[in-house]
Amino acid sequence: MIILAQTAEQSGNPWFFLKEVNASLNTVTVVVLIFGLVAIKLGKEGLHKRCMLLAASVSALFLISYLTYHAQVGSVSYGGQGAMRGVYFVILISHIILAAVQVPLIIMVIRLGLLGERKRHRRLARITLPIWLYVSVTGVIVYLMLYGWPG
Repeated sequence: MIILAQTAEQSGNPWFFLKEVNASLNTVTVVVLIFGLVAIKLGKEGLHKRCMLLAASVSALFLISYLTYHAQVGSVSYGGQGAMRGVYFVILISHIILAAVQVPLIIMVIRLGLLGERKRHRRLARITLPIWLYVSVTGVIVYLMLYGWPG
């Protein structure tokens, strides 16, 4: 696969490995969120709670890793051309906006769940979960568009 990004790896930056860590953490978040959704649909509240707290923890680790990566590596430019460049930026911009929106939503929905405010928790979760899934999935898509399939 052709790598489309101008990579800091070429200059020997030791922090460049975090790009794979970030994509992996986003992937784990997607899987755990889906397990959490299935668990609550099956009426398994304890499993749902553990899954959602794990997803929040993995997302927090992602944020730490992401901020560390960009503090050390800087920004990475997309090198694609034509229509794919437009697609990339539509995905990236929607990802960035919703990533900022999701943080307070996740905090609020977890707080409501832990406080046992089921009706408000459920109502906010119906908005938060799709945003959280979208941000996590598009994070992986952005990685693949920048760096190609690992290997």
